[in-house]
Amino acid sequence: MSINTPKQTSHLKREILVRLIRSFLSDNFEENTRLIPYDMRPKGHEVPYRCCIHKERAILRDRAIAGLGCSIEETDDSTLLSTVAEKALERETPEENPLTVLTTACKGCVPSRIYVTDLCQGCVARPCENTCKFGAIKVVNGKSVIDPAKCKNCGMCAQVCPYQAIQKIIVPCENACPVGAIAKNEEGYAQIDFEKCISCGKCVAACPFGAVHEKSQIIDVLKNIKNGKKVIAMVAPAIMGQLPCTPQQLKAAIMKLGFYDVYEVAQGADITTKTEAAEFVERLEHGAEFMTTSCCAGYNELVDKHIPEMKPFRSDTKTPMYYTAEIVKQEHPDAVTVFFSPCVAKRREALNNPNVDYVLNYEEVGAWFVAHGIQVGECESSEFKTEASAEARNYAVIGGVAKAVQTMLPEEIPAHPVIIDGLNKQNIRDLKKYAKNGMCDLGNLIEVMACQGGCLGGNATVNAYKPALKQLTAYVNESKPLVEPPKVEQ
Repeated sequence: MSINTPKQTSHLKREILVRLIRSFLSDNFEENTRLIPYDMRPKGHEVPYRCCIHKERAILRDRAIAGLGCSIEETDDSTLLSTVAEKALERETPEENPLTVLTTACKGCVPSRIYVTDLCQGCVARPCENTCKFGAIKVVNGKSVIDPAKCKNCGMCAQVCPYQAIQKIIVPCENACPVGAIAKNEEGYAQIDFEKCISCGKCVAACPFGAVHEKSQIIDVLKNIKNGKKVIAMVAPAIMGQLPCTPQQLKAAIMKLGFYDVYEVAQGADITTKTEAAEFVERLEHGAEFMTTSCCAGYNELVDKHIPEMKPFRSDTKTPMYYTAEIVKQEHPDAVTVFFSPCVAKRREALNNPNVDYVLNYEEVGAWFVAHGIQVGECESSEFKTEASAEARNYAVIGGVAKAVQTMLPEEIPAHPVIIDGLNKQNIRDLKKYAKNGMCDLGNLIEVMACQGGCLGGNATVNAYKPALKQLTAYVNESKPLVEPPKVEQ
């Protein structure tokens, strides 16, 4: 679970997913799916969160729709869950946009604004009035008053108030989005503009009501396994820090779910490292001032949609998922590939990659283990066929990609890494500045990660960051390093 994700909303998501999986495994998937909201909130049940049991059931219904991989916005209120379940079974490919908004769960938060509380003392110094560059605040009858027509919500007046009498009201999802892709619609509920959205998942983690939801592909994967397809899992390095088990036990547990085999995506990360290092050397030899990494799907969407001027400076090297899926398809052309991801952005990347069929996040995988009653820490060990390097497995940690690339560079061509630890408004402004100026005065190799802390901080992780980091680091430390980089002939 990411740092910001409220526990209660995560528990609700997991319970819905567990029930959906068990419904799929039952004799009557459609009917048992329809009954999920009523089984979770039966008549006479205490209503823990909302005004009445009917509201609770409506929200649980919408969570189930998202769990079935369908859009809330495109599902009529009168449609039975059994009908949605039937539609999920008939679906051949995942829906285009990976996120959906549960309007039933959305609180319709008041607009973001700066306001003056009763703590205002009307002090003589007038720091709030003197600080405002827009003339939006005046003292009237001994109290500060803000003119909403002039206020730019910059928050400077709140920062200088000695009594902390000026406060800023935020809308969590809007405040978390670094590109302004989510806002209220005409009805006052959150709505995502997918032309702007970079699939970073920050709105998912930020909403305290769990109203922004990923559309799961777990039914699609279950269906392929049930139909006897050769389904192969590709696990990103961050998963090694999520569950109380060894990586070898994790592989065995995944095999128990019905997968044909499990590949480490770190295997593809080694290809990314070597390719990106060679590209970095070539670019510097041709006079480039800097290069950014390209393994973060959220960052790649940011460049494509919001900073096109950065494209000449972004590495052309493909992501570890890309190379791993390519290996799997070469070795098993008939395989159905499933990427296990810590974030939303990989769902979007997978839609544009014919070698990746489905994406499951760690929340979904954890729910699947629960549904089957699998204790991962009690499973027998199963070794991975190909051993990845320590540097590749460390891709999940912020700074890990740049460090891996550095190990493959000759001494004559040093890298000076710059780490962008999470995409926020300030970091995006910095990236735009680097692209505009054609240089970065801080260094020449810029690693960009959409999630703070790297992939271990993804919105769909299930372990707290520090214990996850400790567990992953232990795995990295027991892994073999990359081969020594070649020397450049003089």
